[in-house]
Amino acid sequence: MSTAYLIGVAVLAIAILLFTVMKLRWPAFISLLFVSVLTAVLAGIPIQDVIPTVIEGMGGTLGNVALLVGLGPMLGGIIEKTGGAEIIAHRAAEVLGEKRLGPALLIASGLVAIPIFFDVAFIILVPIIFSFAKAAGHRSPIALGAPVAVLMVFIHNAVPPHPGIVGSTTLLGPEQLGLVTVLGILLAIPMGFLVFFLSGRIMRSTTFSVSPEVAQKYADAGAARFVAARAGAVTVPAGSGGSLAAGSGSGAGGAQGASADADAPSGADAAPARRVTEPSAATVIAMILLPILLIACGTIGKVLLPEGSPALNVLSFLGAPGFALLVAGLLSMYILGFRHGWGRQDLADVMDGALGPAAIVVFVTGAGGVFAKVLTVSGIGTAVSGLLVDAGVPVLLLAFLLALIFKVAQGSGTVATLTAAGLVQSTVLAGDFSAIQVALIILAIGMGSLALSHINDSGFWIMTRFLGLSVAGGLKTWTLMCTVLGFTGMAIISLAWLIVS
Repeated sequence: MSTAYLIGVAVLAIAILLFTVMKLRWPAFISLLFVSVLTAVLAGIPIQDVIPTVIEGMGGTLGNVALLVGLGPMLGGIIEKTGGAEIIAHRAAEVLGEKRLGPALLIASGLVAIPIFFDVAFIILVPIIFSFAKAAGHRSPIALGAPVAVLMVFIHNAVPPHPGIVGSTTLLGPEQLGLVTVLGILLAIPMGFLVFFLSGRIMRSTTFSVSPEVAQKYADAGAARFVAARAGAVTVPAGSGGSLAAGSGSGAGGAQGASADADAPSGADAAPARRVTEPSAATVIAMILLPILLIACGTIGKVLLPEGSPALNVLSFLGAPGFALLVAGLLSMYILGFRHGWGRQDLADVMDGALGPAAIVVFVTGAGGVFAKVLTVSGIGTAVSGLLVDAGVPVLLLAFLLALIFKVAQGSGTVATLTAAGLVQSTVLAGDFSAIQVALIILAIGMGSLALSHINDSGFWIMTRFLGLSVAGGLKTWTLMCTVLGFTGMAIISLAWLIVS
C-alpha cells in the first residue's frame, strides 16, 4: 500500500483512539485493542493474521512488563506498609536539619518513588508533607507538596520498573533496560535540584489559596517532631491477618499495628502475642537501592568485560532487572517483615494486594504493545517515522515530539509512551544506533510523556485534590514544573546524544 494511504490510516487510528478514550470514556485497554484490530484490517494485514498479530504483540510486550510491574509494586508494598516512606523522610530531616525539611522530603520522595507507583506513593506521603510543612512554618502544604509530586512523577516517567518506561524499552531495546535504569536515575538527580529551586521561585512570586477542606486538615495536622524518641514496637496478637496499618507516631509513622483476624484464637487458647518493630532508615534505603546496584553492576559489566566471559555472564544474571527485583523482594520480606515481627499471612496479603493496581497497568501496557505491533507489521510505523525523518526531523526529537503530542491530547503517560514507541520502532530497530543512543531515545519518549501535563492527566488531579489547589493553581505549579522538567531533561538528553554520536 502507498505511504499516503498508510499515513491516512495512522491519522484515523489515532483520532479514533483519542475519541474513544476522551469522549466515550472507554477503558484504555479496550480502546487500544479495538483500534489495533481496526488498524490491522484497514492497513491490509490478512484477516486470518489479525488476531495472531494481536496475540504476538501482547505476549511480546508482557514478557518484561509483567515481570517488572509485578515485582516492583510487591517491593513497594512492603516498604509502604512497614512505614518506610515516613522512616526515610524523618531520617533525612534528622540528617539535614529542621531548616532543610524541603530538601529532606524531596530526597525521601525520590527514593520512595522508585519502587512505588506515583499515585500510591504520593498519597502515602501526604500526611508527612502536612506535618513537615507545619514544622517548617508554611501557611499551606503546597510549598513542600508540589515539588515532591513533580519529582515523583518525573521518576515514574523515567525510571523502571514503572510501566511506561518499561513498555517503551521492551519495544525499542529490551536488552537496554539496565542502562535505561541507570541513566534515568542519573537524570533524576539534577531534576531534583531544578524542581526545588523552581518551586521556591513559584512560591515566592505567587500566592495560592487552599480549599476549605484541605485547609482544615492542615490546621488539624500536627507538626513533625524530630528530637523525641520514636515508637519502636507495638504488641500485636498472634495470628493476626490482613495488612498492617501505620500507627500514630509523632508524625513519623510510628510503629505498625495490625487488626486481629476474625478467626484468630482468643482467651486461654490464644497464641502468644508478638511484637512488631520498625526497621531502620538505613535498612529501608538498602532494600530500595539493592536492585539498582545489582542492575548497575550488570550494566557496567557489559561495558568493561569482554562478551561471553564468565564474569560477564554472572554479572548479566545478577544485573537482570527481573532477578534484581526478585532478590530485593525476597530479602525485604525477611529483613523488613519477618525480622520485625510480621506474620506470614500479613506479608502474603501485602504482596498479593500490591498486584491489584499493577494488573490494570500490565493489561494497558500489553494492549499498547499490541498497537505497536500492528503499526510495525502493517508498515504504518515505518511510513510515519520515515516521512518525518526524511523531512529532517532527528529521531531523538521525533520520539520526544510524538510522546508530547499524545500526552497533551489524551493525558495518559503510558498510552503516550507506548504509542510514540510504536511509531518510531521500525526506524530505531532498522537504524545503526548504539546501546546508549537507544537508551537516550527511550528517555526522550519519557520526557515527552511528562511535559505539558495538564487537566486530562490523573496525576494533575491527585496533586491538586490532596493539596487543595484550584485548577489554575495546578496549572501554575504541576503543569509548569512538569513542562520545565520535561524540556530540560530533553535538553540534557540531546547534549548527551551529541557527545556519544
